[in-house]
Amino acid sequence: MQTTDAIADMLTRIRNASAAKHPTVEVPASNMKKAIASILLEEGYIKSFDLIEDGRQGAIKIVLKYGKNKVPAITGIQRVSKPGLRRYSGCREMPQVIRGLGIVIVSTSKGVITDRRAKALNVGGEVLAYVW
Repeated sequence: MQTTDAIADMLTRIRNASAAKHPTVEVPASNMKKAIASILLEEGYIKSFDLIEDGRQGAIKIVLKYGKNKVPAITGIQRVSKPGLRRYSGCREMPQVIRGLGIVIVSTSKGVITDRRAKALNVGGEVLAYVW
């Protein structure tokens, strides 16, 4: 199946699996999705992720993280910049998620990084997603 927005598809799969309390979710692999998964891992929103080679595109198996009473670590995940309407932000105008409690995933010239790292590196870029 061909999707128009592969990043939105990944975020929706994570959101749905988390709401249904699934332990893992698989998404088709790409370099951008690997970078997003590594940011989610570094920030503590997921337990781990593995790359599954199938001879074609491959897949990313994401192990979701839950707290006590199966409360998901990811309470919300939202796509910001879409193929039909791209959203860009400079380092000084970088948006905040829940007054800094969440993260903003940004695609910059330095790679896919969080809003805090973008401010530290003094770079702006395309705002991909909000995670809280």
